[in-house]
Amino acid sequence: MVTRLALLAIGVLEVLFPRRMVDFWMRRAAKGGEEVALKEWVYTVARVEGIVIVLWVLARRGRGRSEE
Repeated sequence: MVTRLALLAIGVLEVLFPRRMVDFWMRRAAKGGEEVALKEWVYTVARVEGIVIVLWVLARRGRGRSEE
């Protein structure tokens, strides 16, 4: 249950703030504080990923506890 709530929160944040989410994780992934130039489509893909995560969590919620 906690995992689903965390995933739902991440998904919603990616849908609403894709640039902030991607930039946050890219700063952590870059070595030595390097600046990383990303293509504009990366943020669109992050938003789509957020939508997929939210839909997946909501679909799993509808199935109940029988599969856990």
